[in-house]
Amino acid sequence: MLLVDRVSDRALRAYVEQAILAQHREEDVDRHDSWEEGSTTVEYAVGTIAAAGFAALLIAILKSGAVKNALTSIIQSALTVPGS
Repeated sequence: MLLVDRVSDRALRAYVEQAILAQHREEDVDRHDSWEEGSTTVEYAVGTIAAAGFAALLIAILKSGAVKNALTSIIQSALTVPGS
């Protein structure tokens, strides 16, 4: 026998039914929210891994001979005093 079946007064019975339905809706919302728990953490982790991969690629490019020579020549031309 359910709690609602024990209530004889019509108004009280309606109130109890509404309270039970509200409780079920809250449980449904809680279950819906629970599957999203941790999604923000996963998004940060994916972003961090992507940033680390990009940094590794950038380091590999900057260590290549052609880029190193180009950067060296740019820095040397910037540091030379015109007219000397």
